[in-house]
Amino acid sequence: MLRTLTVKLEDRDLAEIDAEARARRTTRSAVVRARLKRPAARGGPATSLWDRMKDLVIQDEDAPADLASNKAHLRGYGRSRRR
Repeated sequence: MLRTLTVKLEDRDLAEIDAEARARRTTRSAVVRARLKRPAARGGPATSLWDRMKDLVIQDEDAPADLASNKAHLRGYGRSRRR
């Protein structure tokens, strides 16, 4: 048996649920029920900070080889920007 629950949501949260419902061609209720069943929503193992931000981290092969000790990269470091 399904029961009804009324909640108040921020506009952006409701828009996100609506967009997911349209994409999945289902109802808002189905989207909310699916989200409530996710482990993080039930207090289970949430994703780690690394998992949430790894797309923002520069991989070693993409980074300059000697950024910290190459004097060319440090030219002007520590000087006042106001002149």
